[in-house]
Amino acid sequence: MSATTFLLLFNFLVALLPAQKPATVFPVPSGVANQLFYLQRDPNTNTVIYQLNVDRSGRLDEEEPVNVFWLRYDEHGERKELNFIQRKFAYGLTAEKLATDKYELKFAAYNKVRFYLLRSPTDKAFHVYTTIGGKQLQLERVFLRIEGGTFWVPNVKYIEFKGISTATRQPLVERVTL
Repeated sequence: MSATTFLLLFNFLVALLPAQKPATVFPVPSGVANQLFYLQRDPNTNTVIYQLNVDRSGRLDEEEPVNVFWLRYDEHGERKELNFIQRKFAYGLTAEKLATDKYELKFAAYNKVRFYLLRSPTDKAFHVYTTIGGKQLQLERVFLRIEGGTFWVPNVKYIEFKGISTATRQPLVERVTL
């Protein structure tokens, strides 16, 4: 077989393969004052920001300690509030005060993992903490891999939690397969 024939046959066979969608490059949010962590998911780069809710003097709003909103990267990085459905059934969360400077946070869509808003003994700032696979981490990012499903019941393949190990202070990534 000549090189020309081989290349023609190779190109023909490659054309028959199913097209692979290019990997999405997710931006890392920056410049958000009091950002606790952020959530990203398929199918676009729009990002949900979880921000410490403080007043002008820097005091925590004890009734609603976390402010949640979108950075709509697909719309020029515009900031938008979550709508009612997103807040109540998907990305919103509730906070229950357990003690001074300690809150339990529960996501609207997934309450199998416990999250805590606590003041860090290390830097005295508030952070969100969770324990995944027996490892406690200071949360920085949550990623949901979604493959199909419907508006009300997306097919979430896994949830990835990224942050800093509280034991080693090293980066830590833990994944929960659903």
